[in-house]
Amino acid sequence: MPGYVLGNFFIYSFINAFTPGPGNILALNTVTNYGYKKGRPLFVGIFAGYYVVQILCAVFVFGLSTFLPDVLGIMKYIGAAYISWLAVHIALSRPTTDTVEKCASFMKGFLLQFVNVKIYLFGITALTGYITDYSVSIWVLLLFEIVIATIGSIATLTWVLMGVLIQKAYQKYYRAINIILALTLLECVYSMLK
Repeated sequence: MPGYVLGNFFIYSFINAFTPGPGNILALNTVTNYGYKKGRPLFVGIFAGYYVVQILCAVFVFGLSTFLPDVLGIMKYIGAAYISWLAVHIALSRPTTDTVEKCASFMKGFLLQFVNVKIYLFGITALTGYITDYSVSIWVLLLFEIVIATIGSIATLTWVLMGVLIQKAYQKYYRAINIILALTLLECVYSMLK
């Protein structure tokens, strides 16, 4: 594989991973609401879900590409509905709550990634756009999807750290920040469905 192709793969991956998406926005909202320690189960769920989804993307590209359009079509609408629900939940949330364990759970973060169409498209586009011209080996595809999931997890962790930095300001301006985050999520839904 030429170096410029590999370079373009990494540029695409970093830009895609660091842009606002459902996982990044939920992580930011969770850390500003509950803090890092209480939000940790959700973050771990987001990371674990990211790796599992990217492995699934490698398998899809390798052997199940004929079924992929139907799966993505269904996932797109399920994902849009779930992300819309998250947007409403974020817009109405307050900085403190008695149900931290329920709101910042591992399963919430993990399951988000299964309906997060952005990371499916991210993984599949990266493979088909940069890698499959040079190799369709399952091991090569898995390697690059693990790289994508690692970059995505680093990006989400960056959003978490941003949330830690703005937590005090968030306590004061939570309503405006939550509405901005919710509108950003709704823009993600809009871009998925257009």
